[in-house]
Amino acid sequence: MKLKFLAAVVAAAGAFASVPEAGAAEHIVAIRAGKLVDVVAGKVLADQTILVSGERILAVGPSATVAVPAGAGRIDLSGATVLPGLVDAHVHLTGDPHLHGYKSLGVSDIRAAMYGVHAARLTLEAGFTTVRNVGAGGFGDVALRDAIDEGELQGPRMRGAGYAIGIRGGHCDNNLLPADYHYTENGVADGPWQARAKVREMAKYGADTIKICASGGVLSKGDEAGAQQLTLEEMQAIAEEAHKLGRRVAAHAHGASSIRDAILAGVDSVEHGSLIDDEGIRLAREKGTYLVMDIYNDDYILQEGAKAGMLPESLEKEKMVGRIQRENFQKAFRAGVKMAFGTDAGVYPHGDNARQFHYMVKYGMTPMQAIQAATINGADLLGWKDRIGSVSAGKYADLIAVGGDPLADPAELTHVTFVMKGGAVVKSAPLK
Repeated sequence: MKLKFLAAVVAAAGAFASVPEAGAAEHIVAIRAGKLVDVVAGKVLADQTILVSGERILAVGPSATVAVPAGAGRIDLSGATVLPGLVDAHVHLTGDPHLHGYKSLGVSDIRAAMYGVHAARLTLEAGFTTVRNVGAGGFGDVALRDAIDEGELQGPRMRGAGYAIGIRGGHCDNNLLPADYHYTENGVADGPWQARAKVREMAKYGADTIKICASGGVLSKGDEAGAQQLTLEEMQAIAEEAHKLGRRVAAHAHGASSIRDAILAGVDSVEHGSLIDDEGIRLAREKGTYLVMDIYNDDYILQEGAKAGMLPESLEKEKMVGRIQRENFQKAFRAGVKMAFGTDAGVYPHGDNARQFHYMVKYGMTPMQAIQAATINGADLLGWKDRIGSVSAGKYADLIAVGGDPLADPAELTHVTFVMKGGAVVKSAPLK
């Protein structure tokens, strides 16, 4: 494993790194950061050195005080700003953004999983070293996660959900085919006991996140985005079963009543949250429920959706919820609700995830708060705050770098020039 690690660093780091040959019992790499974003303290530190041993961060501190062992490899990022690897808590890696609506019917689960290999690499190279994949046919996300973990593919760390759970004819069902086909999506469950059984099935086949559809959706056929679908009793059964099995629950919910009942049922996060009302905001704040609001992709849907095959009714629904969602994002954030970064990648092209930072700042966050939503907050939501989310000793060496100052201009995060995941350099480009 150490030889593979050294080879990866030598091959990818290029002009940034000088790495000695294998032979030492423990190999250390010293990374010199001109600026380091400390997301825990909420400030930027100058001239820091990060010592990496294997997959983990060994030490972090001012370059003048950190002792670099003799023979250590060196990566010079003194002209860059270094940040923790970013976390996107709402992606669909097996979803092709160019194949929506009826265009999607020709895509098999196996083909979608193969596309996911491409999307995973794009996402990692964009600086997102961890993602939560909230729904995939054929357990394609579980297979993708396992292949990445085994070192067979390059991609981010993943939490996977398998099939999303929802009602017959709802947002998580496939309503594009006529009755002649008698088709029902594999995640459909009607009633609390069916819902429990589906949680057990998802867990059996490897899902470590449970995704539910509490309301209708924008891109589904024949439903209203704000209409509640799963009942409170069904969601309570799902949340209880999932938590008993050590899984966290993400609830797709646009409408106010579905958001309220999802929070009361005990879900860990509400996705989209477009039409959240004052009661939903109060409940989310009181219960510590995260909101994951995808406030970038409204632009992509309205500009490119028709070409990608999105149904006319979907475009009309997006016109109805897009602006309101952004206003409610601002309202909920100002009220003190916990926020994690999530984009719904797969609706728009993978790798463009960082475009959302601009909108999070536009609608109320400081750049540091937006970065924290995509680092320590995302890590907390995923249950991995002891592994990822900050540049701290003992955590995975997941690091990115940009040439400019993302605290002055969040658009800098769309130009990531350096990516390290678990101590291995996977991208190293000239600074811009």
